[in-house]
Amino acid sequence: MNMAQQKTFQINQQFYNFINNEVLSQLSLNQTNFWDDFTNLVRDMTPVNQQLLQTRNDMQKQLDEWHQTHHESGYNESSYHKFLTKIGYIVAEGEDFSIETKNLDDEITALAGPQLVVPVSNARFALNAANARWGSLYDALYGTDVIPQETGLKTGVKFNKARGNRVVAYAKGFLDKAFPLAKGTHHNVSSYLVYYQHLLALFPDGSTSGLKKPCQFAALSGSKNEPTSILLVNNGLHVEIQIDRNGSNGATDFAGVQDVLVESALSTIMDFEDSVAAVDAEDKIAAYKNWLGLIEGSLECRFTKKAEQVSRKLEIDKRFTTEDGEQYRLPGRALLLARNVGHLMDTELMQDEQGYNAPEGIVDAVITVLIGSIDLQKDRHSGIQNSQAGSIYIVKPKMHGPEEVQFTCTLFSRIEQMLGLKSNTIKLGIMDEERRTTVNLKECIRVAKERIFFINTGFLDRTGDEIHSSIQAGPFLPKAEIKQQPWIAAYENWNVDIGLACGFQGKAQIGKGMWAMPDEMKQMMEEKITHPQSGATTAWVPSPTAATLHALHYHFVDVNEVQDQLKKRPRAKLSDILTIPLINKQRMPLSAEVIERELDNNIQGILGYVVRWVELGIGCSKVPDINHIGMMEDRATLRISSQHIANWLLHGICSDTQVIETLERMALIVDKQNEATEDYQTMTGNFEQSLAFQAASDLIFKGKEQPNGYTEPLLHHYRMKVKESH
Repeated sequence: MNMAQQKTFQINQQFYNFINNEVLSQLSLNQTNFWDDFTNLVRDMTPVNQQLLQTRNDMQKQLDEWHQTHHESGYNESSYHKFLTKIGYIVAEGEDFSIETKNLDDEITALAGPQLVVPVSNARFALNAANARWGSLYDALYGTDVIPQETGLKTGVKFNKARGNRVVAYAKGFLDKAFPLAKGTHHNVSSYLVYYQHLLALFPDGSTSGLKKPCQFAALSGSKNEPTSILLVNNGLHVEIQIDRNGSNGATDFAGVQDVLVESALSTIMDFEDSVAAVDAEDKIAAYKNWLGLIEGSLECRFTKKAEQVSRKLEIDKRFTTEDGEQYRLPGRALLLARNVGHLMDTELMQDEQGYNAPEGIVDAVITVLIGSIDLQKDRHSGIQNSQAGSIYIVKPKMHGPEEVQFTCTLFSRIEQMLGLKSNTIKLGIMDEERRTTVNLKECIRVAKERIFFINTGFLDRTGDEIHSSIQAGPFLPKAEIKQQPWIAAYENWNVDIGLACGFQGKAQIGKGMWAMPDEMKQMMEEKITHPQSGATTAWVPSPTAATLHALHYHFVDVNEVQDQLKKRPRAKLSDILTIPLINKQRMPLSAEVIERELDNNIQGILGYVVRWVELGIGCSKVPDINHIGMMEDRATLRISSQHIANWLLHGICSDTQVIETLERMALIVDKQNEATEDYQTMTGNFEQSLAFQAASDLIFKGKEQPNGYTEPLLHHYRMKVKESH
């Protein structure tokens, strides 16, 4: 490996050159001082990082021993709570307080809407997600099952006029609901114009109507008598009615409406963690370069689509004119947040004098913030700017309790000092996805009260940690039933309750998890409205199209009003959160059919994801499940499935032989599902040589020994073997 020497540290040469030539060259930082400060920071904070990981292991050992002792006799809520408190798993809850974070953007404090999560390693996906601030409602409806694919309405090579008419009807129905006219309906409008300071809708009979709420008219493009677009606002979110009587849609539309654009993904998490497969210096540098391109505004991607060359780059801001002739400017892109890796893994980018790799989370924090600080040099008129409030947003996953949050805050303070940034410039998003963070959420927030901007829930990782933490307690319910147990509802409500109690309303985001089925948009529209109804100001979606559709929910639900009501309810019960979702003894044994179905489902999903991760280096993709429904999956999905089988093996619900037989049988299905995938390596008939098959097997059979049930160590190991063999 080609390394540069920095005193007693070895720095990957390509990494060293990239930072010096492409990043530091844009900043007023001395190169030598930067690397000295960087290596000193790594040297100082690595032992603390290692101690935190050791605390995790010690906690898990104590949990295992306690559950083994109480497994047969059972245990009551009181004794379990006392035990968790005694070992420091649950810390004392302090007095009430309110967060004090300053200099946050409106997308965080004032607006409620969808949030995208995208692998930063894929430039095309990253650009799509950054540009998903605005989406065509017509396209989102036409291309998804929100408009049924029934007789006469199916999509095809040619435009289906009947389907198009249904799209227009749906969109204008949305306008009637979100932006009702004082009289009449948007369906019957023949033209829109601006009269004095009001939007006026004209009807064929010569009658007119304004908006029921005139203040919903925000601005326009073109002239007042013949606008080319009308900008409306509801619950802080904008909708643009584009008008073009010569356009493909506008030429046949009564009012000349060409499209309805919806303000969609307010923020996007550029992910360096669960959705990427970055295992070495080459992978990490490529990811950092994409982040740099996004911050600079220079990232561009060229690709072929429908036999045409397409170039994609970041969108510029949108400009309109108010009724008074003033400029009305709106962001053309989502606010970008960076999700760093957790505390567990290390990276070959830097090695100390003993040859040990530096903690990847520390390196991630330094480099993503260093690159992010380029944005702070811009002003709103200098081109593409991310944060108008002068902040850098870092989402930190997989922290276990207040001590680990404190470590992250200390790390951020050190980085601010070494880069010459103002205190608390780096904002922290806490992912409430580990059990020890959930039960101590208030104290986690307290530690970060001056820089926190975000908390969220994530069912999959949280369930993976739930299973691993209590793996010795007994066999867990089938996955679908786990989600129906009291603990999960209490967990979701607890997150909102704690956030509101700590003053998040109007100050910071409260988020909910991913809709994992990107092709099932009709179902999403029926179900995901529960997220804003739960008091969450944002929720994750798997695609720009899903963001456009989910944005409609925030027009139908005023999250601020919901939060006002939720603050009056009793807080969710910790005792419910601590209820472990085990199979009731009276229900044992499970039927052979139930066991086989669960194993088939879990193992097919594991293989389908792992084969792409290990063999192709794809960290997040739409993976067909056992019923051939595309599921947007990342490592969180893998964690819960592998831990679930490991738990069942431990408690004798299934046998090694059953699991091996299922692995081999499901491999045939996964091979078939991927037969058209370029560079795919078949597993069937090649089990002993297939690194993907070996990885999937190890994730299950070595699952109990994996730190907190995480999948990264094994995935990285096998992905590196694949890369070394090429």
